[in-house]
Amino acid sequence: MAESKSENAKLAAIAGMSFEEALAELQDLVKRLERGDNKLDEAISAYERGAALKQHCEMKLKEAQLKVEKIVLGADGKPQAVPADID
Repeated sequence: MAESKSENAKLAAIAGMSFEEALAELQDLVKRLERGDNKLDEAISAYERGAALKQHCEMKLKEAQLKVEKIVLGADGKPQAVPADID
């Protein structure tokens, strides 16, 4: 039960991160994993945290994508904002 609360606290901490904070931590985790100097259980924990950070970054990017708009000229020649087609 304590492990579940600890895991929830970790996920809540990630949810409060900005994109830049999460990306910086993810990059640091990847560097440490690539060095290969972690014990197996530490590497697994780092991988799990990295997966959560990656998911968070993807969600933040999707949110930003939905907010981005582009300006186009309408049929009447007047500028209007429409959702950007970013895929």
